[in-house]
Amino acid sequence: MDTILEMRGITKTFPGVKALDDVNLKVKRGEIHALVGENGAGKSTLMKVLSGVYPHGSYDGEILFEGKPAAFSGIRDSERVGIIIIHQELALVPLLSIAENIFLGNEIASSGVIDWPETYSRAEMLLKKVGLKESPQQQVDTLGVGKQQLVEIAKALSKEVKLLILDEPTAALQENDSQKLLDLLLEFQEQGITSILISHKLNEVSRVADSITVLRDGHTVATLDAEGSEVSEERIIRDMVGRDMAHRYPQRNPQIGDILFEVEGWNVWHAEHSDRQVIRDIGFHVRKGEVVGIAGLMGSGRTELAMSLFGKSYGRNISGTVKLGGKPIDTSTVNRAVQNGLAYVTEDRKELGLILEETILKNTTLANLDGVSNRGVIDATAERHVSEDYRRALGVRTPSVFQKVMNLSGGNQQKVVLAKWLFTDPQVLILDEPTRGIDVGAKFEIYSIINDLAAQGRGVIVISSEMPELLGMCDRIYVMNEGTFAGELAAHEASQEKIMSMIVKA
Repeated sequence: MDTILEMRGITKTFPGVKALDDVNLKVKRGEIHALVGENGAGKSTLMKVLSGVYPHGSYDGEILFEGKPAAFSGIRDSERVGIIIIHQELALVPLLSIAENIFLGNEIASSGVIDWPETYSRAEMLLKKVGLKESPQQQVDTLGVGKQQLVEIAKALSKEVKLLILDEPTAALQENDSQKLLDLLLEFQEQGITSILISHKLNEVSRVADSITVLRDGHTVATLDAEGSEVSEERIIRDMVGRDMAHRYPQRNPQIGDILFEVEGWNVWHAEHSDRQVIRDIGFHVRKGEVVGIAGLMGSGRTELAMSLFGKSYGRNISGTVKLGGKPIDTSTVNRAVQNGLAYVTEDRKELGLILEETILKNTTLANLDGVSNRGVIDATAERHVSEDYRRALGVRTPSVFQKVMNLSGGNQQKVVLAKWLFTDPQVLILDEPTRGIDVGAKFEIYSIINDLAAQGRGVIVISSEMPELLGMCDRIYVMNEGTFAGELAAHEASQEKIMSMIVKA
């Protein structure tokens, strides 16, 4: 196989941070090349250099594409030669149709007038290629995340792609959609399309990748032939984190006490469709020092349950009782829920968990300004000390608490969200997909924080789509399906098969 892409000695510096330091990458034509590394290792930055998001002249080193030097001034330059990048955050316009999104900025037009019949006809062909049966005229916001991801890929195919870059394409997808997307990548490979896959999910990398390049702290650590016998998940993890990880989950000796948190007869109706009940008569409990998991497929109602409990942030006509320490508490608003010892870490940290334009300092104290105020005036010194203490305690990797959170890696952003809620001193912490889009090293650190909270006698509820995570971390697991609990399993009796069996039979 000849080489389609070579990046030599790529160095990229931001104020106070060297994001890439002499990175080298070589990709063969027609292969699926995986790029792996911890959050902050430089994977996305390297791809932004390649695609022209960071233009030529803003970095050192050289890029060769199909044997010729490439000096892209912007993303349109890289697209012209067939390099297409699909970012982790989808770039679709929700209120436009599928066809309009596919050809946005690349319209099929004559004399400034769009040829709609041809647009729909070509969109239909592209949708067929990615396995979507929806009408090209359907509005994008009516699609689930998995199908929106396929629309992004159809959009890439409309530009005669030679090298397709996918940045964490399955981060927000459930298992079935993830498998379909990986199958699609393999189909594209048969059609001669080269792909670079950035992923934290090493089982996916092992399944489809021909070669694997590992980045660590902005350096190239290794490039591995995926067919080689020496390539294992353990070897990749060692290269990623710079140390052996004998255990994916930290050791823990649970000290479980009395019932701390109880929910009885919880019912919730849909926020917009008042005739549709999304949570049906749910009851459960969490003990002091216990980590309780909630398993279920996407759409089972896990997030709706969590948000409705936390200040009725979701739903209408909510009824039921919430108790803390055996006494009913008022969780009817977010303020009251927080005052009564609840905290909720959302699954969508960028939209709902953080103010990206603000600093680590401001985000850390945001949910408890009273804790850093004196007679209604914020004490800047106290605020700095609090944010510094949490930065150290949670291991947030940053030169300063005055750094904007938008410049942090996903794992470090998640630690800032945790810091924000820990500063409210919650008795019960609800974590919704706490390690989504986070690498294996940062996951271990988040798991250690969860264990520390449980060791302090707090109750922790973990909602996760990753069953191994629930099995590795939780003392008990509730299985949810269609807005109700289908069953409950103790840690020693739980397995992926039993959980799926409960879901299917519910």
